[in-house]
Amino acid sequence: MGLIEAAVEAIRAGKPVVLPTDTVYGLVTTPYREEPVRRLYRLKQRPETLPCALLCSDVDMLLECVPELRGRAGVIARALLPGPFTLVFHNPARRYRWLTGTMPEAIGVRVPKLEGDAGEILARVGAVVATSANLHGAPDPKRVDEIPEEIRAACAAVVDAGERPGVPSTVIDLTGPEPVVLREGAVPAAEALELVEKAA
Repeated sequence: MGLIEAAVEAIRAGKPVVLPTDTVYGLVTTPYREEPVRRLYRLKQRPETLPCALLCSDVDMLLECVPELRGRAGVIARALLPGPFTLVFHNPARRYRWLTGTMPEAIGVRVPKLEGDAGEILARVGAVVATSANLHGAPDPKRVDEIPEEIRAACAAVVDAGERPGVPSTVIDLTGPEPVVLREGAVPAAEALELVEKAA
């Protein structure tokens, strides 16, 4: 079995996989069941009070996963994604509550620009829960050899795509009356807010 098939099977089975994104190396698994997501949190030593992102292969898949993101939210998503953004939207149906931390009424979503093996894997599984492939609080890994050995050893597949940019996604909270940049990352805050304003 090749690497792509192994990674796809592992994700569908709820096992953790190291997947390169357009920003840093990610730790991913299926988002559809609670237990695999809880295992991901334990592996990373991430507090379950903190949210992880729902990563989708494209915006259509995102709208399938969270159908409430129609209207203005969908317009903004299509304008900014795919790209190095995590967008936090209202989640009125409290979908994927096991990855939303203490705020199940909001959800962070990403559609990364992926190529090669990583792009094919995400296209085949449609969506994953994703967090950076580091121990909580440690630097984001831009190369496979920067991922802690205990994380690599616990993963069913490790996809190596060489060095990533190493700067995480820019996180924009769109749940309030005005967009707020929660984390400045690959796109500067001012530029990110300008893109949202143009889209909306």
